[in-house]
Amino acid sequence: MDDIVLRAAANEDAAAMLALLRSASGEGDTLPFVDGLDAGFVGAQWLRAQGCVVACRGEALLGMYRYGANMPGRGAHVCSATFVVAQAARGQGIGRALVVHCLDAARAAGFRAMQFNQVVSTNHAALALYRSLGFIEAGCIPDAFRHDRLGFVPAYVLYRALA
Repeated sequence: MDDIVLRAAANEDAAAMLALLRSASGEGDTLPFVDGLDAGFVGAQWLRAQGCVVACRGEALLGMYRYGANMPGRGAHVCSATFVVAQAARGQGIGRALVVHCLDAARAAGFRAMQFNQVVSTNHAALALYRSLGFIEAGCIPDAFRHDRLGFVPAYVLYRALA
């Protein structure tokens, strides 16, 4: 992990971010995106997020996250986040580094809690990571995700206080 740099995403990262999103989405078992993954999506949904960070080794983008308010107005004190790690870079601690970095950034930005609205039940590595970092299961949504191989599977809503 010593050679991994976490930094704010920049417009110059958009092409690599799009490639990572397309790759992870194409796996069919973690991200809900099936259409609309283009440069506009990366710009609007990632680069314009309140916080967007990439994990790089040299010039290679290996992972990223975005975070922002989960709801407007009276719910704006709770943030949500999305994390993506390249398949070839998994198991190297990059996901953990991204989540810890995001928790710290969200806390510093004044958020009181973080909520994940849909963590697919078959995403065992992410669930184990989130639980090890203090997230609790706030609910389970039956048949929330259309998995490419398993059909409809449940997803969890996870929560962690930041204050």
